[in-house]
Amino acid sequence: MSDADKFLYGDRSGVNNPLAQADWATKKLVWVPSEKLGFEAGSVKEELGDECLVELTDSGKKVKVNKDDIQKMNPPKFNKVEDMAELTCLNEASVLHNLKERYYSGLIYTYSGLFCVVINPYKYLPIYTDEIVNMYKGKKRHEMPPHIYAITDTAYRSMMQDREDQSILCTGESGAGKTENTKKVIQYLAHVASSFKSKKDQGNAVLSHGELEKQLLQANPILEAFGNAKTVKNDNSSRFGKFIRINFDVNGYIVGANIETYLLEKSRAVRQAKEERSFHVFYYMLSGAGDKLRSELCLEDYSKYRFLSSGNMTIPGQQDKDLFTETMDAFQIMGIPEEERIGLLKVVSAVLQLGNMTFKKERNTDQASMPDDTAAQKVCHLLSINVTEFSRAILSPRIKVGRDYVQKAQTQEQAEFAVEALAKASYERMFRWLVMRINKALDKTKRQGASFIGILDIAGFEIFELNSFEQLCINYTNEKLQQLFNHTMFILEQEEYQREGIEWSFIDFGLDLQPCIDLIEKPNGPPGILALLDEECWFPKATDKTFVEKVVQEQGSNSKFLKPKKLKDDVDFCIIHYAGKVDYKADAWLMKNMDPLNECVANLLNQSTDKFTADLWRDMDRIVGLDKVAGMSDSMHGAFKTRKGMFRTVGQLYKEQLGNLMATLRNTNPNFVRCIIPNHEKKAGKLESHLVLDQLRCNGVLEGIRICRQGFPNRIVFQEFRQRYEILTPNAIPKGFMDGKQACVLMIKALELDPNLYRIGQSKVFFRAGVLAHLEEERDMKITDVIISFQAWCRGYVARKAFAKRQQQLTAMKVIQRNCAAYLKLRNWQWWRLFTKVKPLLQVTRQEEEMVAKEEELMKVKERQLQAEEHLQELESKQQQLAAEKLALQEQLQAETELCAEAEEMRARLATRKQELEEILHEMESRLEEEEERVTQMQTERKKMQQNITDLEQQLDEEEAARQKLQMEKVTTDAKLKKFEEDIMVLDDQNNKLSKEKKQLEERISEFTTNLAEEEEKSKSLQKLKNKHEAMITDLEDRLRREEKSRQELEKNRRKLEGDSTELHDQIAELQAQITELRAQLEKKEEELQAALTRIEEEAAAKNMAQKKIRELEAQISEMQEDLELERQARSKAEKHRRDLGEELEALKTELEDTLDSTAAQQELRTKRETEVTQLKKTLEEEAKLHEQQMADMRQKHNQVFDELNEQLEQAKRNKVSVDKAKQSLESELNELQIELKTLTQGKGDSEHRRKKAETQVQELQVKCGESERQRQELAEKMTKMQAELENVNSLLSEAEGKNIKSSKDLSATESQLQDAQELLQEETRQKLSISTRLRQMEDEQNSLREMLEEEEESKKNLEKQVSTLQTQLAEMKKKLEQEALNLEGAEEARKKYHRELDSVMQQLEEKSSAYDKLDKTKTRLQQELDDLILDQDHLRQMVSGLEKKQKKFDQMLAEEKTISTQYAEERDKAEAEAREKETRALTLARELETMTDLKDELDRANKLLKAEMEDLISSKDDAGKSVHELERSKRATEQQLEEMRVQLEELEDELQATEDAKLRLEVNMQAMKAQFDRDLQARDEQGEEKRRQLVKRVREMELELEDERRQRSQALSGRKKLEMDLAELQLQIDTANKARDEALKQLKKLQAQMKELMRELDEMRLSRDEAVNGAKETERKLKAMEADVLHFQEELATAERLKRQTQTERDELQEEINSSNIKNSQLAEEKRRLEARITQLEEELEEEQINTEMVNDRLKRTTLQTEQMNTELSAERSTSQRLEGARSQLDRQNKELKLKLQELEGTIKSKYKSSITTLEAKIAQLEEQLDIESKERHQASRLARRTEKKLKEVLLQVEDERRNTDQYKDQVEKTNSRMRQLKRQLEEAEEEVTRANAYRRKLQRELDDAVESADVMNREVSTLKSKLRRDLPFNMRRTMNRSGLESDEEVEVSAEASEPAAE
Repeated sequence: MSDADKFLYGDRSGVNNPLAQADWATKKLVWVPSEKLGFEAGSVKEELGDECLVELTDSGKKVKVNKDDIQKMNPPKFNKVEDMAELTCLNEASVLHNLKERYYSGLIYTYSGLFCVVINPYKYLPIYTDEIVNMYKGKKRHEMPPHIYAITDTAYRSMMQDREDQSILCTGESGAGKTENTKKVIQYLAHVASSFKSKKDQGNAVLSHGELEKQLLQANPILEAFGNAKTVKNDNSSRFGKFIRINFDVNGYIVGANIETYLLEKSRAVRQAKEERSFHVFYYMLSGAGDKLRSELCLEDYSKYRFLSSGNMTIPGQQDKDLFTETMDAFQIMGIPEEERIGLLKVVSAVLQLGNMTFKKERNTDQASMPDDTAAQKVCHLLSINVTEFSRAILSPRIKVGRDYVQKAQTQEQAEFAVEALAKASYERMFRWLVMRINKALDKTKRQGASFIGILDIAGFEIFELNSFEQLCINYTNEKLQQLFNHTMFILEQEEYQREGIEWSFIDFGLDLQPCIDLIEKPNGPPGILALLDEECWFPKATDKTFVEKVVQEQGSNSKFLKPKKLKDDVDFCIIHYAGKVDYKADAWLMKNMDPLNECVANLLNQSTDKFTADLWRDMDRIVGLDKVAGMSDSMHGAFKTRKGMFRTVGQLYKEQLGNLMATLRNTNPNFVRCIIPNHEKKAGKLESHLVLDQLRCNGVLEGIRICRQGFPNRIVFQEFRQRYEILTPNAIPKGFMDGKQACVLMIKALELDPNLYRIGQSKVFFRAGVLAHLEEERDMKITDVIISFQAWCRGYVARKAFAKRQQQLTAMKVIQRNCAAYLKLRNWQWWRLFTKVKPLLQVTRQEEEMVAKEEELMKVKERQLQAEEHLQELESKQQQLAAEKLALQEQLQAETELCAEAEEMRARLATRKQELEEILHEMESRLEEEEERVTQMQTERKKMQQNITDLEQQLDEEEAARQKLQMEKVTTDAKLKKFEEDIMVLDDQNNKLSKEKKQLEERISEFTTNLAEEEEKSKSLQKLKNKHEAMITDLEDRLRREEKSRQELEKNRRKLEGDSTELHDQIAELQAQITELRAQLEKKEEELQAALTRIEEEAAAKNMAQKKIRELEAQISEMQEDLELERQARSKAEKHRRDLGEELEALKTELEDTLDSTAAQQELRTKRETEVTQLKKTLEEEAKLHEQQMADMRQKHNQVFDELNEQLEQAKRNKVSVDKAKQSLESELNELQIELKTLTQGKGDSEHRRKKAETQVQELQVKCGESERQRQELAEKMTKMQAELENVNSLLSEAEGKNIKSSKDLSATESQLQDAQELLQEETRQKLSISTRLRQMEDEQNSLREMLEEEEESKKNLEKQVSTLQTQLAEMKKKLEQEALNLEGAEEARKKYHRELDSVMQQLEEKSSAYDKLDKTKTRLQQELDDLILDQDHLRQMVSGLEKKQKKFDQMLAEEKTISTQYAEERDKAEAEAREKETRALTLARELETMTDLKDELDRANKLLKAEMEDLISSKDDAGKSVHELERSKRATEQQLEEMRVQLEELEDELQATEDAKLRLEVNMQAMKAQFDRDLQARDEQGEEKRRQLVKRVREMELELEDERRQRSQALSGRKKLEMDLAELQLQIDTANKARDEALKQLKKLQAQMKELMRELDEMRLSRDEAVNGAKETERKLKAMEADVLHFQEELATAERLKRQTQTERDELQEEINSSNIKNSQLAEEKRRLEARITQLEEELEEEQINTEMVNDRLKRTTLQTEQMNTELSAERSTSQRLEGARSQLDRQNKELKLKLQELEGTIKSKYKSSITTLEAKIAQLEEQLDIESKERHQASRLARRTEKKLKEVLLQVEDERRNTDQYKDQVEKTNSRMRQLKRQLEEAEEEVTRANAYRRKLQRELDDAVESADVMNREVSTLKSKLRRDLPFNMRRTMNRSGLESDEEVEVSAEASEPAAE
């Protein structure tokens, strides 16, 4: 990691540290306020009511802290987080901790939402190099660590992308690093956006090397030289605010820049504080100027200048001489000529010389004089003005008085003030000129700026001990900037919420700061502070005091304005800013606001010969002259008259400047940088917590966090949320793939989070502050549980394994012991020896050896078999796993195949549907082709007909001649014509009949229209009914509003009652204070207990030591056992060796027996061998003996060790018995302590009652003292009698004490009743209480309580009367007791007793006062929470009113929809009527066609008749001289006519066929249209039914919800009744307790006063007894009278209870009335339901209307779209399945890897922790036993504490229940909102369907119009045919037929053309 990475990324290795996470979770770490460190980390050990016992982690101290002061700590996951808005616990402590951690690890930049917080490192960091600039270039903010470059880059990129102006606002204290950060911003922009880098300008790079960027960078050192200075906090502090505006062109290159300055601290030029410097330029000039310049500028040494008060103060690490040359170079780069530079330096030198001008007071007058004018001469030389005129202008300036000018002599003070004012003004003007000149140099006009980035470097919020006019201006600007931040922050929040689709009401937090801004800047109504200051400047007699008085008078009632609590000398008024309360001192505010100058000197400077100075003093009009100030001080007549519009104050100018700045900032997208100073010592790596906290408050970072907490500051992406918190919801998400959003929804449902705490967006889950910390805690708990269970399993497994091993060892030891015993028995037995010798010789032994070998082989085989079986089992398990995985994969495959099959089925259906549609298309196309062919045929026929017509015309011309011959035959044909006419008449009759039928049909149509009109009237009546119902609804809404108003009033009453309840809580708290005292005693006892426990612990430690010794001894035993085993092994080896030797011996014996006949040498060998054997036997026996001895020693040692262990065990048992005894004794002591506690509480009550009695007695004694003073001398004789009376009084006292005890018992009984009542309260508050019923009941309670109060006041008055009577009786007693005196000794004893009692009473009083203070704090806290709840309720009401408005709008929309539906119904009816008309027309056409066919038949008949007649004529040859030739001719002519007639008939038949075809087409079209219409109707009906069902379901759900709400309401009512009863009883008890307490306090005060008097007068008390006895008797009488009064009071109480019962009955009656109103409401709701049912019916009709408007083309499009969608879905599902398979394979790999790791880990763990686990288990068992003992004891102690805490929790539960109710109401409101949105969406869909229906209706209308036109054409054709047939059938047949043929052809064409669009 490089150095830059260290200071950018830091080390976040400890973030995911599980130890830190566990530590945080287990210790309940919190932040506790600390005086030194601001906040310290601590763990909550115990909760004690409102306080908590916290153990500090660093020091280990235990501290009691109030719960309100504790702040939550974030989990370690959020340590060193880059954006503090991501912190789950957003509070001051967490923010400070995060900044501190980052600062200490070298990370100075941190984000806080929109803010970038920068802490001054006070050292150079390597994070500003060109490499890092390139690293940040073009990156998004979240991709890189926090840096000023990141903010600059985001501003630059957003400017380029959005074409929106940007601004970067740097604020902070002096020395926080504002100027440095602005430099870095300019440096970054110059690097990123320099025009030099563009390719176009590379050629000119040598000439102008980034000139503009260089100038921009060089402007800063010039401004620093003239505007910066060294202060205590900062060596280079900017003493002015600046706004640098950098302009960019379209390509993003820097075009120019502009600088605006604010509030230059010009007074620094005149005077400086200690260890501070003036502006840098003075020191640069004095140290860096050459000799020539020094002489030209008249420069001197530092010490000679008065204005440089601290002399030559240097800055470490800075050379003024070098910096002077740098500034001069910067001037040169900026293009400022040398003349202007020298002019500037002259003005600077002149300012210094003005300070050297000295004035003296003349002897006789106050007039000032200038004894030495060398300084004045130097000033005049530098500024090129006359010396004498200058000195005259200063010493005696001309002042205008009235209309004349007068020379007024100035005093020494006035002259000095004028010189200082001149120096300040000249420096300020020079600075302004310099800024203007820099702007001129930077303003390049070559390219116009498209957009800009503004950098604001201005002082942050300032709170000093003395705050003046300058601080007000700075704080005013910061208020404005904070308002801008609040506004922009929440606009961005709103945008993100909208982007994520989250419902959230917009809150403009900028309005929070508006009251404070209005207080400062408001011009009128009432005027603000600046306006009042300007107003005061206009008055001549005005002073700072009058200004303050005016401010207090005007703004005294403002919430942000406070009168000072300090002395008037320090503070004049206070303003509450967002950063805190600031005290202002209004010294010289009028002077500062007017900024007066000597006009004479200003005129001189204006007329200067030096061009530069004349330019500086050019605007003379706006100068406020000294005469005005003089007028203010001396109130000269007419001195304060100025020219109109010229006088502008500093406040006005600044306000105007600020207004312009805010306007530009509002038009930009702001970026906020907050600079923070870590310490005042300028040390690196040191951070003062309180200092940083104050700055965070002032900078508005904490204000931003406060605003952030109102929303949802914590956001998590779905995947991260699921990955991190899925452990909390293991079974919530089903197996298989699921969308991230759905998974998160299921998880949150399973977590059962409050819906107000989260929102689910499109890509993230949003949480309120603190929710993630809670989830982290739960996650840690879950993980710890899992790990603990895992550890338990591991430990169990290890323990079982160890136990099994021990068992095996035991069995092995038993076997070894048994074998050893058997061997020892058989060892010396001769037969055994013989057996051992013979056995090797037998083959059986070999068999045994073979058996052993075989058994070994068997064992090996078995081991192999076992290994094989294990391997098989592993393989089988793997096979099972694989089979399971295979099954899962098969299931997935089946699911996917099913999905694929479904998709394929869908595809097949779609394909079939597509084929069907294609077939329909082909049919339609074939039809079209057929129609086109027909059209072509018709056209050809038409052409043929035209040719025939031409031929016929020729024939007609030829036969005209023949016609003349046929005139003779006319007579015969006329008869035939008559017949034809008769036939036509018959046809006309038929036609008339048809016309009559037509009329009948028309009459029917008219009837239908009348029916329609009637139905319309019915609908109108229904609408009227609806209007009536709407009016009813409006009335009901009015009633609702009234009820809401009444509810509000009830809420006010409720608040009052809640105040009363808080008082009750206070009284309860007093009781709790007593409990705390008892707790203190308990704590003492606990300390004793702890001491006992420490003893037990010591004994346990001793026990542990003993156990350790036992373990050591056990280890020694184990070592000894190991030695034993080794020796046994050695012995077994020796035995084997012996056996081998024995075998050899026997072999030798056999050989000897075989070789008995061998030589003597062999015998010798044999003897040698025998001797060797004997020796060996001896050695063996010796070794056996030694071994037995060792064994015996070992056994002895073993027995000794066992004895020692037994003794130690017995000692441990004894210790345990003693510990048990000690424990029992401690428990008995604890029980005794508890009993003592109870007795103490009882005794306390008794003592209180005694105290009251004692107070009454003290009062009596006071009275007696007063009487005894007067008659002390007279009553000295009767002392003895008084003593006897005193004894009587004592006896009475004892009786009173007995009564007191009784009353204390009564009190304890009442306390138990109170506890029972509180428990009942706790149970009943859990039920849901509705707000409306509660308010009504509370009002009833209030009335009853008021009545009770009145009754109590009356009883109080009666008591006061009785008290007055008692006082009169006491006065009488005084007179009597004046004659008596008490015994001194008795009085002294009484005095001592009273002293003691008084001390105890005083202590109790102090304790109670402390308890009261605590209660006051809790009361205020509860009051704040109540106010918050009330605000929430108001917000809910607003929501409800908004919903009601939306409901009205919805009703209006419904009404409009109904009107539209009626219109559609009318249009439908019209369309149906038109269709019917068309059908009737078609029928008429068909009938006409039939008549035409009949006519044709008749014509055929006539032709036949004619032929017959012709034959008759031929046959009957007359003898009239006609020749056969002529007859033949006539025959030919007639035949020709017949042929012509046939042709015409054929043509007519063709025409008829064409008309029939057209008719058929129309019928087919009509049928198709009807079929489509029916289909559409059916589809729409189905949709309508579905929508109706949905609406019915919603209505049912609404009804169910209403019923639930009613049930809840009834339950709440019943619960409320119970609560009222309990409350009334509690209030009575608490009232009595309150009265008693008040009386006790009053009596205490009186006692104290009386005791003082007694102390003085007891020495003089010596009075007689007799009259005291009388007094005692009288007191007895009074006591009896008091008892009678008590009885009287009890009677009054009984009457009060009766009244209470009466009020309860009245309340019950009121509840009955409420129930009746509820019934009415239910009736109204039923009516509303009916109306809704009617609305649903109308909606159904509407939907039916809309259904009729869909077409086949739309369906085709839909099907195509569906196919495309299905294809896309198929492809998407395939891709998802592939991804899933890939993910599964990856998971399998990860599984295998994890298994391998697990196996390795298990191996390592087994090897490492076998030995340690056993020891640890033993230790843990012991510790667990100790823990059990301690936990039992602690449980007994904590039970007492829990009982006391329960009472507190009961009160808190009530508040929590009320909060829950409010949350439920919020949820209900959200549900209603969602429903309203759904209804709106449905409405919008309905509107879209209506538009579609309209479009379809228009199409139908057009088609119907076309059909009507075609029918009209057909009608015309038929009518023309009829008319032609009637006219010209017999004779003019040819002409008529020809013409009719032509017309028919044309009409056929027309009809064909008309039928084509119909078919289409």
